[in-house]
Amino acid sequence: MASFDTASKKQAETNPQDFVKLCFKFGMENITVLEVITPEQPKVEMHQADTLIKVLYEDREVLVHFEFQTADSYDPEMSLRMAGYIIRAIETYRLPVYSNVLYLGPNAGRNDPGKFTQNLENHNISIEYQVFRLSEIDGQAILDLKLAGLIPFTPLMQHPADIDAEQWLRRCIQTADSMDVPNKPEYLGSLVVLGNLIYDVQTILDMIAEETMQNPPIVDYVAPQAYERGMKKNARENILEALVLRLKTEDAQNLKPTLEAIDDIQRLKQLFQAAMQVETLEEFTQALNDNSE
Repeated sequence: MASFDTASKKQAETNPQDFVKLCFKFGMENITVLEVITPEQPKVEMHQADTLIKVLYEDREVLVHFEFQTADSYDPEMSLRMAGYIIRAIETYRLPVYSNVLYLGPNAGRNDPGKFTQNLENHNISIEYQVFRLSEIDGQAILDLKLAGLIPFTPLMQHPADIDAEQWLRRCIQTADSMDVPNKPEYLGSLVVLGNLIYDVQTILDMIAEETMQNPPIVDYVAPQAYERGMKKNARENILEALVLRLKTEDAQNLKPTLEAIDDIQRLKQLFQAAMQVETLEEFTQALNDNSE
């Protein structure tokens, strides 16, 4: 599994009923999952992380759509992207759509309104979708419900107040290891990839080695280059997010191509520290230029 997106989509494709439960706030009395619309059925132009699930809801076929986001989207903004996805899905499948965006990063999605609007006289548009932020979801409730598709995400969820982050990670691993799933190493590998958004990879692997017998096979599913790509992507996103939030300017997004050209993880870490300290975007640009010399 090469990315956070791939790990997220894998769980949604393998355990679609758990994501449908999340969409409907765990009320599933009149809902039956019919199929996952896979990339081999590319009727709607959506990027890799999107998942479409066809369900029967109160005797009517509808679609449940999930968009997985590690960080905020600015170009275009998430509300515009979601509006496009929703309208294209409705146009293509002629079915109602229950659309959701699931933010993985701890600080992502805080400003997502869950709605696209256009306010013009006689031309008003309003398209709504549901916003989920993992950092605000009660992780213990997910563990207690034994929802296999959501358990790999639990290290990123809100943990009980009476335990610390390391204890919480261990509890998530123990629960994941107790699940009856077809491919346990791959399943735990998804937890490693997703957990790497906030935990060090080696910390997760060491803990898995202590709690299970699955560590060697997991390495086959979570190759070192995969961690590294994830770490670099996360570092770049954190830099941009820090600049936008601290300096209150969207102009920081103009630096994205320059940051994407940087392949040294240590340099990216240094730039993140700079992003947390500078007072102006010009100061950060200077630090960026100094590093490139």
